[in-house]
This record gives sequence, C-alpha cells and structure tokens, in this order.
Amino acid sequence: MKIDAVCIGHATVIDGKKAKTGIVKHPQGGTVIVDAAGLAGDAVCNRKHHGGPDQAVYGFGSLDLAAWADELGHAVEPGLFGENIVISEIDSRTIAVGDRFETEGVTLEVTSTRIPCSTLSLRLNDPGFARRFRTVARPGFYCRVLRPGMLSVGDDITYRAFQGPRITMSDMLRASVKSLSDEERARYRAAPISKRVRAQLDAFAP
Repeated sequence: MKIDAVCIGHATVIDGKKAKTGIVKHPQGGTVIVDAAGLAGDAVCNRKHHGGPDQAVYGFGSLDLAAWADELGHAVEPGLFGENIVISEIDSRTIAVGDRFETEGVTLEVTSTRIPCSTLSLRLNDPGFARRFRTVARPGFYCRVLRPGMLSVGDDITYRAFQGPRITMSDMLRASVKSLSDEERARYRAAPISKRVRAQLDAFAP
C-alpha cells in the first residue's frame, strides 16, 4: 500500500455558500507536515463540525475514488470530496474505528466516518448529493494523529486492523446514534471513537 495523494485546501467561498470553506482541496507535490491538528496549510473553517484532534486527517481509498468515478461517470481527481490523503488498495467501507495506518514517519488512527452535509452537495453541484453519498456508502474515514511527522506521495503505508469491536465506516454512516441499541452503544464505547461521537452517545443515553 502507498500514499497515492496528499491534498490540502485554502479557505474559499463556493457557489451557493456565503461562509468560507476548506472543502476544495488539491493534490500537493513534495512533503507535507502532519501534526495533531492535521496537515500544515490545510484550512478548517467550521470548527464546530470539522477539524480538531479526532478529525485531523480525512482519508479515502483508491478503490473509493475508482467507484465514485464509475458512479459519477467521469474521472475523479483526489481532493474532490475534501479528503486529505488517498491510500492505494483501500475500500473505506471495510475500514473500522481503531484501525491504524502507519508510514515511516506518521501513525494515524481511524476515529469516525464522514457524514455528508450541504457543503458537500454544493461542492459537487448537486442538491441531492448528500443523500447519494449515503446510498453509495463509500464515505472515507477521519483519523487522529498518534505520531506526527511528514507525508509524501509514494510513501509506503501499512494497515493494522483494530483488535476490538469492528465498527466500520459503513456501519457508522447507516446508524443513528440516537437509535442505537444498548448492545450497539456498548460496542461503540469500547472502540476509540471520536469525542464528537462519544458526546452524542452521552447526549442520547437512555
């Protein structure tokens, strides 16, 4: 497995949205610094819902982008969905909370999935895209940075599966925290989920 793309975005305004957003990302050449806050130079404009230590890096798999290209009927450039990295041979539907990706210099731990919003629909110029994103269910994965360092396109990267309860990105995309069973809640709590999801579990606790 390798890093196929490293992408960052600057604060910009897209059609249909008044506030600036960092969703428009472009592939970078050279080496990019990664720390607990994410990739150096990458804009996060709405910190209530985006960014933070548990959503520092947003990843996609090369298999996800290939599937989206088939779905959309045209080539998909890395960064289209706001992802920071693209990893070869990965299908995000099978990635689970707690899984880790390691390069020689960086360790990432998966914390949660992408929940589509209106900004994503505007980015794709499709008012119904958030619904379509859920249906296709190749959502990518958010990560925290356990070991900061440098990332470059072409870096070898190793996948290590979490040994606890498997909560896949597809599981999280389909589920409503509010309607989880007691057993499912316990499964979520036993995994290193993001603080945002854990707060939702606490808010909707019976």
